[in-house]
Amino acid sequence: MGEKQFSNMRSRLPQKITTILLFGLKFFLAGAVLCGAVLFRKPFLTESRSWLTPVIFTVSLGLILIEVWWFYRTKLIQKISHLLILILACSGFAIAAHTEADFQWVKQTVLTANPSSLEKLGQHFIVGYRNLEEAKALVERRAIAGVFITTRNIQHKTKAEIRDEIRSLQAIRQTQGLSPLWIATDQEGGIVSRLSPPLTPLPPLASIVNSQAAIASQKDAVFQYAHVHGKELSELGINLNFAPVVDLNKQIVNPSDRYSRIYQRAISADKTIVAQVASWYCDTLASHHVHCTLKHFPGLGRINNDTHVEEAQLPTPIATLVQDDWVPFRTLMGHVQAFVMLGHARLMAIDADHPVSFSKAVITDLIRDQWHYQGILVTDDFCMQAVYGSNDGVGKASLTALNSGVDLILLSFDPDLYYDAMNALLKAEKTGSVKNEPLATSQQRLTYQWSGSHDQPS
Repeated sequence: MGEKQFSNMRSRLPQKITTILLFGLKFFLAGAVLCGAVLFRKPFLTESRSWLTPVIFTVSLGLILIEVWWFYRTKLIQKISHLLILILACSGFAIAAHTEADFQWVKQTVLTANPSSLEKLGQHFIVGYRNLEEAKALVERRAIAGVFITTRNIQHKTKAEIRDEIRSLQAIRQTQGLSPLWIATDQEGGIVSRLSPPLTPLPPLASIVNSQAAIASQKDAVFQYAHVHGKELSELGINLNFAPVVDLNKQIVNPSDRYSRIYQRAISADKTIVAQVASWYCDTLASHHVHCTLKHFPGLGRINNDTHVEEAQLPTPIATLVQDDWVPFRTLMGHVQAFVMLGHARLMAIDADHPVSFSKAVITDLIRDQWHYQGILVTDDFCMQAVYGSNDGVGKASLTALNSGVDLILLSFDPDLYYDAMNALLKAEKTGSVKNEPLATSQQRLTYQWSGSHDQPS
C-alpha cells in the first residue's frame, strides 16, 4: 500500500466512525420513538404523558424529514440504512398519531354524548384529575359523581387554596340542584397520606395499637388519631376517605411489591383488634361528616402480588376467610357511613377468572344476595394493571361491575381512562347491555347516603 493510499484511508476512518455513530444514534432515537408511541397512552406513563407526547411527534417528524433528505443524496448501500430509520420513524409517528386521534375522538364522543345518558352513567364514577378545568367540564356535564384528590392536586398549595378549588367544584353541583360531589382521598396515615403536607402527617394506625394491651384501653388514642383525620379532611371539604385498611397483617413481604405493601399499612394481625379499631375510626370520621372506607375486600393481607402492576390470586378457602380475614369486613359492613372497597385480587374459590372488583359471582351472588349487604361498594382504582391489563379491559370491567351491583367505579391514577370506560358504557346502553335495575337500586343507595334517611333501600 502506497503512502498516499494509507494517508487517504486514515483520513476516511474518522468519517466512517462518525457515520456509524450517527446511524446508531438515529436508530436508537427511532426505536425509542416507536416504543414511546406504542406505550405513551398506557396508565403507567400518565405522569410523563404531557411532555412525552410532543417529544414523540417532534422527534419522529424530525427523523422523517432528515432521512428523506439524505435518502436522495446517498449511494445505494447507504440508502438502506436511511430507509430503515425512516421506516421506524414513520411507524412511530403513525402509531402515535392514530392512538392520540383515537383518544381525542373517544373523549369528544363522551363530552358530546346524550346528556341524560351521561348523567345516568356518570353518577357511578369517581375520577382523579390533573387539570382542574377538565374536572369542572365533567362536573358541568354531570358526567361524574365525584373527584379523587391526591398529592399532584395539592402541591405548593395552602389549605385555603385547596378548599377553594373543592368549593368551586361543589358550587357547580349546587347550581344544578344535585347532591354534593364525593370528594375522595387516600389519607390512611403512614406511607399512604396523600394530603400530608399540608395536613398533619400521622404514623400508620398500627403504631398506636398495642396488641399486648387491652384493646379498650386504646380507645382514646384511636379517637384522637381519627379526630385529626376527620377534622382536617372535613375542613378542606373532603367527605370520603379511603381508609381504614382492614386487611389483616399476615406479614407477607415481597421486595417487588412497590405500591400495595399491606404489611406496612394493616392495623394488626388480630381480626378482633382490627374490627374494633376500624369501628372507632369510622365512628369518629362520621362525626365530622366524612365517610370511611373498609378496604380492600376480599383482603390483601395474604396476597404476594401487587395488583397495581400484575394480577393477583387469593387461593385461601372460603371457610378460612369467613373465620379470619372477613371478620372486620362483616363486623363493620352494617356501619351506616362506611363504604366497602373491592380490590382486584381474584377470589379463586368463587371466581378464578375475574378480579373481585368486577366479579358478578362475588358482588351479586355473595355480597348482595347471600350477605344482603346494601351499603356502598366502590372499586379500587381501575387504572391498575390487574384490571386495565386484563382480558376484559377497563370498558368491559366497568360494565360488568355496574351490572353486578357496584355503586362507584374509581379511576384515579390516569383520568384519561375515564373516557374509555364511559364510551364503552354509552355503547353498551345503546345495545341494551346496561341493566337498569342494578343502576336504579344503586341510585337509591347513593341517595340514601346524602339524604340522612334511616330506611335502607330494599
